[in-house]
Amino acid sequence: MLSQKTRYTIRALQHLSDTFGQGPVRLDTIAEAQNIPRKFLTVILSEMAREGIVISHRGREGGYELALPPVDIRYGDIIRLTRGSLALTPCASRNAHETCNNCLPEADCRLRGLMLQLRDEMAAMLDRITLADPITLEPPFEEQAA
Repeated sequence: MLSQKTRYTIRALQHLSDTFGQGPVRLDTIAEAQNIPRKFLTVILSEMAREGIVISHRGREGGYELALPPVDIRYGDIIRLTRGSLALTPCASRNAHETCNNCLPEADCRLRGLMLQLRDEMAAMLDRITLADPITLEPPFEEQAA
């Protein structure tokens, strides 16, 4: 599950993507448009500035803008920066692997195998989609025969 911080970060970066090339956007404008608490947004955008994703401009005409074109910012990278891993279980993480508590040995755990496959599929998709890609509000679902 995505944390609230990750969801706020994605929404803030999507907002900045929509205004890319139009100059800095004021923090209050992003906070209001995306329904993100101002103090939380300040922390999020500061972290994204340290990571080189956004640029902060000071002063009256200041604000935030993307440091990179939206086509160069992938959803997988945003989630990894804010969450640390794409895996749903610690044992399925490629970068932050941990053995699960109260589980079978990893070699015997079919759930781990499933979670590894799911993590790899999700990573492939999230690493393919950028902030520049259109995201529909209704995902295409294939109807399955009953």
